[in-house]
Amino acid sequence: MILFKRLIAAIFIAGMLSVSALAQGNVKVEPVPAPVATEVPKAMLDALEPQGARVASDKGSVCEIWLRKGMELGPPASGLGDIMYGQLGDGNWIGVLHFPAAAADFRGQAVKAGYYGLRYAKIPTDGAHMGAFPTRDTLALTPIADDSAIDQPLGPADLRKFSRLASGTPHPAFLVMSSAEGSTSFPSVGQDDHGNTALRLKVQGKNGELPIGITVLGKWAGE
Repeated sequence: MILFKRLIAAIFIAGMLSVSALAQGNVKVEPVPAPVATEVPKAMLDALEPQGARVASDKGSVCEIWLRKGMELGPPASGLGDIMYGQLGDGNWIGVLHFPAAAADFRGQAVKAGYYGLRYAKIPTDGAHMGAFPTRDTLALTPIADDSAIDQPLGPADLRKFSRLASGTPHPAFLVMSSAEGSTSFPSVGQDDHGNTALRLKVQGKNGELPIGITVLGKWAGE
């Protein structure tokens, strides 16, 4: 109970659980072509969809995300109500995120401007994380210079190691995922179940499609 209370207090002390220091303002989404940055390895560029999505507010660009093309989707996490996107597979690389300016992850940790890999990960169910968030789906951020084996899923220890490099703290950097239920347009932005701003995208897998949501702006106000 003490650990849980400390976790909740830390979340509120962070003060801002957004991916950008920008005020939210009016948020829009627009298509963006594949990245041409020299710091993104060619193998990653070749693995991405040719078009991504840019989220911007009236204060400027928030982030850009490109999904991996032709992902192999697994079965849903049967019987687990707190898991929405188990089809993505633990530790799998699902795309690239670009922060054009210094930003923050969903926990409020500072993240430098640049390009990051996105890997699917679940919030642990140990005592320190129980009740931290209603759903457990997240996208861990990993530095592309260090995490380049995109065809290999990462185990929990390696995923934590690489994601801590992104945050520069003992806690991994991540974005929480959100429901895409009811969305009919992709890409699009809208409110998640907690009043935050979510980007809705559609994974084009080898064996089907999977609408997903990624919370990119806002603050979680838990009970």
